[in-house]
Amino acid sequence: MAKIKVENSEITIISIEEKDYISLTDMANAKGSESRASDIIKNWMRNRYTLEFLGTWELINNPNFKVVEFDHFKMQAGLHSFVLSVSEWVEKTNAIGIISKKGRFGGTYAHKDIAFEFGSAISVSFKLYLITEFQRLKEEEQRQIGWSAKRELAKLNYHIHTDAIQQNLIPKELSKYQTSIVYANEADVLNVALFGVTAKQWREDNPDLKGNMRDYAGINELICLSNMENLNAVLINEGMSQKDRLMKLNAIAIQQMKVLTEVENRKLLKE
Repeated sequence: MAKIKVENSEITIISIEEKDYISLTDMANAKGSESRASDIIKNWMRNRYTLEFLGTWELINNPNFKVVEFDHFKMQAGLHSFVLSVSEWVEKTNAIGIISKKGRFGGTYAHKDIAFEFGSAISVSFKLYLITEFQRLKEEEQRQIGWSAKRELAKLNYHIHTDAIQQNLIPKELSKYQTSIVYANEADVLNVALFGVTAKQWREDNPDLKGNMRDYAGINELICLSNMENLNAVLINEGMSQKDRLMKLNAIAIQQMKVLTEVENRKLLKE
């Protein structure tokens, strides 16, 4: 969780499935009193343009989105009797772009794309300041990696390309069953190739841990993951199927982790 300040109002940002979700409740509170936040969101959602925006976003990003239910809501949009809550939208359409959370950090949250659009309902200036502060937060997170960490990354990457040491395999080779599965989420292609499980499977196996598997990965795994992300982008551009990319990335993960582990054991890195 993180907070940014937009026009003297604190806006909460949380991470869900490695994606940033911004509090619409905080944004609505910046426009009016806290008691009106839910009404502001409801009024925004009953607008036909808003529904078309939300539906289009889901069609692009959510393979499980229920289009028939979406069309039903769109037909009613604009009528004086039409009212739509976030919970009803999510329940009926299986939407993932906007959610309602309970508890300490409860409220309505939306993917950054949707939150920026909601900013238009607050004011033009608020939307622009929100985007500016959000980008500043992301840039600051990147800077926290630190110059020395980047230098070590470059040194380790050099050994990946120059060393070919035999070592115990770190990632496991995938089974035929695993490679036969098509993962809709590209992030899970990398997760399975390196860690052997999807993000959902990891959460089910570790219900008491917060965050995701990447939060608990070692430096060598994160370096390997970074390399795999770049390579996966190249393979996608070359038109390689998802299954073939999964198998290739798994083999690369094994080879690179062998090298990185051996380099670490041999203490070749010097200050």
